[in-house]
Amino acid sequence: SGGSYTLRYKVAAVDDRGRQSLPSPAGQNAGARHPSDWVQGNSAAISWQAVPGATEYNIYREEAGYFGFIGISRGLTFSDQNYQADTADTPREDWNPFADGNNPGVVAFHQQRMVLAATPAAPQAFYMSRTGDFENFRKSRPLQDDDPVEYLIASGAIDAITWAASFGDLLLGTSGSEYKAGGGDGAAITPNSVSITAQSYWGSAGLPPIIIGNSVLHVQRHGARVRDLFYSLEKDGYAGNDLSILAPHLFEGHSLKQWAYQQTPGSTIWIVRDDGLLLALTYMKEHDIWGWSRQITDGRVRSVAALSGRDSDVLLLVVEREIQGETRFFLERLADQWQDGAPVEEAFFVDCGLTFRRDPPCTRVTGLEHLEGRELSVLADGSPVEGCVVREGGISLPYAAGVVQAGLGFVSALSPLPVESDTGSGSTLGRGRSHGRCTLRLHRSVGGKYGPGRDELYDLPFLPERWGTAVAPFSGDVDCIPGGGQSSAATVWLVQDRPLPFRLVALVLDVDFGEH
Repeated sequence: SGGSYTLRYKVAAVDDRGRQSLPSPAGQNAGARHPSDWVQGNSAAISWQAVPGATEYNIYREEAGYFGFIGISRGLTFSDQNYQADTADTPREDWNPFADGNNPGVVAFHQQRMVLAATPAAPQAFYMSRTGDFENFRKSRPLQDDDPVEYLIASGAIDAITWAASFGDLLLGTSGSEYKAGGGDGAAITPNSVSITAQSYWGSAGLPPIIIGNSVLHVQRHGARVRDLFYSLEKDGYAGNDLSILAPHLFEGHSLKQWAYQQTPGSTIWIVRDDGLLLALTYMKEHDIWGWSRQITDGRVRSVAALSGRDSDVLLLVVEREIQGETRFFLERLADQWQDGAPVEEAFFVDCGLTFRRDPPCTRVTGLEHLEGRELSVLADGSPVEGCVVREGGISLPYAAGVVQAGLGFVSALSPLPVESDTGSGSTLGRGRSHGRCTLRLHRSVGGKYGPGRDELYDLPFLPERWGTAVAPFSGDVDCIPGGGQSSAATVWLVQDRPLPFRLVALVLDVDFGEH
């Protein structure tokens, strides 16, 4: 008292998670003296209303135009004993870059911050929340290192951000380029320290990236090419490959709608194509191995997702199928890999199927109403059964069985490209060739067919040890002669069209080339 200075204070509530509210309106005490003129015994008492959920309160006093932190109170009063106001620690100011429907289209998490990007008003900008408080975008004044971040990528073109991923650095994909963002010299990103560097100029589609080991996989701009990004010591930045180059026929005229990564077993990326075909990419970067395959089912795959299971990742699919003229959607789980120690009757190689266990064994299996009217592929006690049609929700077996696997059948087919080589008489390209004795190295397989084409196939000679029992899985080498005449496109087809395991470890071909 006794002066012309006006003391001004603000109070902010803090909850039990350390989250701080916006400050109260400034309370003031006119006719006071500046704290620098206070003498021993001078103080200022302030009080405020309780805030629900608050465990303590931060108190700020105005100094040089800023409200600086002076102390904490667990009650509703505070006595200012001429504490030093820390104007580097100020109350938060409200800031919401997503107001009025300016909603972001990309989300990620990086360095304990939530990253939001691609708003309609600023498609090239990204925003990062306060450190450790994902939904908080309130700023301090002046800016502090843990305040939210706003950055507009100036690339010379309007390239909207399509994805973001935390990968040591913050990686950002736009419709024209791929960038890495950091704080410079390995430091964390802060509002006053953001460094953006372009890594490549392929452009990215809107599919969220997948991080596998030391690589990031993303879909190229037009939605039909898969590329990877990995750190290159030679470049001191990120380099990558076009992973679709080995199978361009799978992508021409199509786009990729959704994908999921199943780490175990097999390190496989499952991808839904726009026409409902399911693609599988086996990707092992440490061995420089990747390969594509088509997973054809009776119907169209509409969605795919991978969840972490106890022993392996679980793949879930939504599949559209026609059942008695009606379109139905099925939530299906990819069966666990058939284990080496499992008996053949436990082999599950059908789609949209179920496993039935009956004790005592029986010839009538019910519970198949979801496949009414369809002919099924059936494995009964380890032996395939054909001609089973679902009627009144069940099927009839020709013999009593205790373990039955029943579902829609599918065909697995493998055909290597024609073998080419350079010989003493020149290249074999364009020369006629035929196959002599070929060797298949199999692991715990039953059944299967071979031949020179899909229309000419022969059964592999597997017989049961005892008539009336299932064929035991075979591991070892099997010789076969595919046959067929000489042709420049001659190859070998291996097909499994029964609900049985067929695992090929190696294929050795004896190729006879014709003369020029």
